[in-house]
Amino acid sequence: MSTDGPDLSPPPERGPAGDAPAETGSVRAAKATARGVKGFARVTGRASKATVRTARKAAGAQGAERSGLNRLIELHAANAAGDSAFAIALAGTVFFAGATSGQRGPVLLFLGLTMVPFAIVAPLIGPFLDRFSHGRRWAIGATFALRAFLCWILAGTLSDGSPWFYVAALGVLVSSKAYGVAKAAAVPRLVPQEITLVKANGRVALAGVVGACASAPLAGAAYWIGPEWACRYAFLVFTVGTVAAILLPGKIDSSAGEESIDGPRGTGRRAGLPPQVAFALRANCGPRLLSGFLTMFMTFVLMTEPLDGWESKTKATLTVGLVVGAAGLGNTVGIVVASLARKINPAAMVVIALLADIVALVVATLFFSLLPLVLLGLTVGLMQYLAKVSLDSTIQAGVPVRAHASAFAKGDTTLQLAWVVGGFLGVILSYPAVNGIGLGFAAVLLTAWAVFVLRTSPSRRERNRPGSPVGATPG
Repeated sequence: MSTDGPDLSPPPERGPAGDAPAETGSVRAAKATARGVKGFARVTGRASKATVRTARKAAGAQGAERSGLNRLIELHAANAAGDSAFAIALAGTVFFAGATSGQRGPVLLFLGLTMVPFAIVAPLIGPFLDRFSHGRRWAIGATFALRAFLCWILAGTLSDGSPWFYVAALGVLVSSKAYGVAKAAAVPRLVPQEITLVKANGRVALAGVVGACASAPLAGAAYWIGPEWACRYAFLVFTVGTVAAILLPGKIDSSAGEESIDGPRGTGRRAGLPPQVAFALRANCGPRLLSGFLTMFMTFVLMTEPLDGWESKTKATLTVGLVVGAAGLGNTVGIVVASLARKINPAAMVVIALLADIVALVVATLFFSLLPLVLLGLTVGLMQYLAKVSLDSTIQAGVPVRAHASAFAKGDTTLQLAWVVGGFLGVILSYPAVNGIGLGFAAVLLTAWAVFVLRTSPSRRERNRPGSPVGATPG
């Protein structure tokens, strides 16, 4: 016998069709939200895939996909993405924190330690890669793997003041510079016939700008959670880059028909560089040294002794960002100009770049205010890249193809050292006792360097040696 009584509860509501229970308002809202999120994710995914396809198509244009240059372009974008994340992670710990507290000692030590390995080891990297070329992919991959490991270590040392912070950060910087040298040696091996070596270098550089710009917001979001998370994000990027480096085309390891530019000892020629290449390299050292000087000098001076009307900490930080950011913008503009220009006279451009930096520096010295400083940063960034493109073009025209890798490696190494020397001078001259003469000293130093460069130009030497045949190499 059933004990169940009649069901007196109200019947469930029916939907419009009368065959299913009606949904409550909260259920309908949840489903609508889910559909919206799903649609947004689908649209975002399609846009991301389209962006990636477009970028990869551009990277592989004009024979770059056939030669394998596109894979190096993508790898360089990953390199710039990781380096930008690393820089963001350190922005509040080394440079800006040191500047606000006036503790220049750690930064000086940092730059000094950075310069020492390059002064001793970096000149050996190019010849090493030339002599033992069968492991170039692994050498490039090692620079990524080491940075990945050290970024993971840094994530645990950013907040506790461990001395291992400086060791790990130094390792990341040196590995980054070593990658630049190894990359410069690899590009000539992957250039397709449809484009020149200078255009290939410009395309690789532009990929770096894109990679840094795309990565910076992600690294910034990670930094907002905590600086250690920006380091962990860099670890992820460098790990992916390690795999991509090992998968580069095998022709990077080929050195058939190549030779080093280092001439035999006792010839009296510096590193065997042709006169026009040596001249372009010397001229490039001026803009590169000024770039390092400006970065360090402005960071400390504008944070410790702000401009009139910009005294608050936030505004002082903004002025530093404007000046240093203008240099980055100038570098990007230089990449675009070099890519669009039909022809650049390399011998004239390296001199114009040096003189333009001197003029901008003198103006900033005489009218020390925000606008001249921003224009100085813009000029330094623009001229640094145009001078570097001209050096690349000079190497392409003046050095035998079989020695391109060695010449590019030596040039990049020298310019990295010039930047570190400039940064070192920038920190020294930013002390309150001498910072009033900092820009003036830099202007005098750069002017003296320009005089030296112009006096050692190949054309001047030829005029001073009337008995020398055209094209002879000075002894």
